[in-house]
Amino acid sequence: MVEERKSEMPEQRPEGQDEAAPDVTEVMGATEAEEEVAAAAEAEATTVAADGAEVDAADPAGDDTPERLTALLEDARAKADENWDQVLRLRAEMENLKRRQANELEKAHKFALDGFVRELLQVRDSLELGQDAARDEGADIAKLREGTALTLKLLTDVMSKFGVERIDPEGEPFDPAYHQAMTLQPTQDAAPNTVVTVIQKGYLLNGRLVRPAMVIVAAVPVSEQA
Repeated sequence: MVEERKSEMPEQRPEGQDEAAPDVTEVMGATEAEEEVAAAAEAEATTVAADGAEVDAADPAGDDTPERLTALLEDARAKADENWDQVLRLRAEMENLKRRQANELEKAHKFALDGFVRELLQVRDSLELGQDAARDEGADIAKLREGTALTLKLLTDVMSKFGVERIDPEGEPFDPAYHQAMTLQPTQDAAPNTVVTVIQKGYLLNGRLVRPAMVIVAAVPVSEQA
C-alpha cells in the first residue's frame, strides 16, 4: 500500500527551478547563431570599408564632377594662353633687340673712323694754310719748311694716337715679315742682308702689318764672292 502511495504522489522539483527553463542545447544554438550573424555583419562592414577606401584612392577629392573637370580645363587653358602670350612678347623683344644690334653694328662700320677723321681734319687745315702761304710771291721758304715740318709732326701724332706705327728699317737686318726687298746692292759699307736704303716706309696698325717697307738690301760685293 505504501509503495502505491509513493507512486501516486506528484514528483517535486527543487525550489527556485523554473518550470519553463529552456533546454541547454537550445541556448547554445542561439548563441552560435548570434555569433554567426555578428561575424557576417563585421565581414560586410569590412567589405564596405575596403570599397570606400578604393573609391577614395581613385578620387582623393571625391568630387570629380563634370563641373569640376570643366573648371580645371578652363584653368589649364587660361594658363596655356598666358604662357603663349609671354612667348610671343619674348619673341618680339628678341626680334627688336636683333634689329637694334644690326643697326648699331652697321653704324659702327660706317662711323668707325669718325674720331680719326676729326683728328685728321686739323692736318688738312694746316696743309691748306701752307699751300696758301706758298702762293704768295714773297713767301719765306724757311717759314714754309717750318710749317710743313709742323704739319708732318701733327700727322704723325694723329696716326700714333690711333695705333698707326711707321716702319723705317734703315740700317736694320732685313725681315721678310715686315720688309719687301726691291733689289740687292753689293756694298762693303754694310753687313750682308742689311737694309741700306728705304724706298717707301711701311706701317703697322695696332701691331698688324698694313704695308711692308720697300727696301734695298746689302749684298756681298762681287770681288769678295770670288
